[in-house]
Amino acid sequence: MEVQGRAFLQPVGTESAELVMQLQDLLADNADVQEFLTELSRMASEQLSLPDNPISCGVTVLRRKKPLTVASSDERSRTLDEVQNSYGDGPCLTALRDGAIISVAEVENETRWPDYMRAAESCDVQSILSVPMDVRNSGKAVLNLYSPRVRGFSEDSILAAQDVAEEAARALHLALKIAQLNELKDNLSAALESRTTIATAVGIIMAENRCSRETAFQILVDASSHRNTKMHTLAEGVIGRVAGDHDKAPDFDE
Repeated sequence: MEVQGRAFLQPVGTESAELVMQLQDLLADNADVQEFLTELSRMASEQLSLPDNPISCGVTVLRRKKPLTVASSDERSRTLDEVQNSYGDGPCLTALRDGAIISVAEVENETRWPDYMRAAESCDVQSILSVPMDVRNSGKAVLNLYSPRVRGFSEDSILAAQDVAEEAARALHLALKIAQLNELKDNLSAALESRTTIATAVGIIMAENRCSRETAFQILVDASSHRNTKMHTLAEGVIGRVAGDHDKAPDFDE
């Protein structure tokens, strides 16, 4: 493999420390994972580009077998990532699946993924590098890099891309964990809201029927079963009726 010199980010020293600080700031400023990934791809593109070799960057995340989440530094990387996903295979998806670095030194002469290589050529891409990111148990992720130059990724630049991917993976792992915690908090809030609504409806049924809490709750359970309606929806109807909200579900016969 041709060695072009240390053209990219140095993996140690001041530039590496600055990268870590930038990622920390990035995470602090972007609580939303999609926004974080977009800014991460832009930052990686800046870190790994040269005046004569501008690198486009995309980040692809597969989380809990959900659809791929893609963020891009520019239109070129966004188009290529979307085309690859539509084909269902390519260097990025292979790296994501196998957990190995995939390098395409010359798009024109690459025999793997011929349809996708033609699409890459049409976007003025001559070489591709896909670097897996270790986000541990948070999912799978890969850094997708596109160069307009043949053999645009030297041995040294591949090592530099690995350094960027390694540092970015730590921040991405934390971002995904934060997203999971936010989802858990939202689910708990929804559960508490539902529980409060049901408890209020049970209190109304107790007052109206002069019955115990257990009997009132059973009335709500039976109505939910007979009407094939969620208890929370029925409870909202009971509260809405008492509050005079005619848009809520109608009352039911106890």
